[in-house]
Amino acid sequence: MTTDHLWLSGNDEADELLTRDDFALLVGMLLDQQVPMETAFAGPWKIEQRLGAFSPAAIATVPAEEFVELCRTPPAVHRYPGSMAGRIQDLARAVVEQYGGETSGLWRGTDGTTVTGAELLARLRALPGFGDQKARIMLALLGKQRGVDATGWREAAGDYGLDGFRSIADVRDAESLHRVRETKQAAKATARAAKG
Repeated sequence: MTTDHLWLSGNDEADELLTRDDFALLVGMLLDQQVPMETAFAGPWKIEQRLGAFSPAAIATVPAEEFVELCRTPPAVHRYPGSMAGRIQDLARAVVEQYGGETSGLWRGTDGTTVTGAELLARLRALPGFGDQKARIMLALLGKQRGVDATGWREAAGDYGLDGFRSIADVRDAESLHRVRETKQAAKATARAAKG
């Protein structure tokens, strides 16, 4: 199923960018750590507003110091703008070098057909800044809301591929965001209790 309009940042303009631009969605997922989800997924829109463009090629070619300042300008793109600026540019370069600047190349084989869920997960894991959990959540987001029909994607995504309210892949409005947050808080409480 493809969602006509993503609701990930709570900002209409930022969500519109995430909806129309696969690389923006990928960058939002990259930024989704140590900040609220809405802040992470608004990051690409802030970059677009300041840079005047948003593409892997445009971001990859900005001098590093200039891009750090762009990310640091208030309101900052992330809580850690310096380190995240480098990760964003590394991600942009990887998409340019490995997929010809086309983010959809991640889920397309050389013949243009969609790769399997396992292959897409491997490709996501290989991206700069994407560990196993982030890759599985991104895979679930692509499958649940962007219509990327990679065979076996639910199995490859693990628990994130299940129906429910586990991650940003399940956020479609303010209510589902609230339910995802409740799930995360319950999981943290369980983990704390297990530690004693």
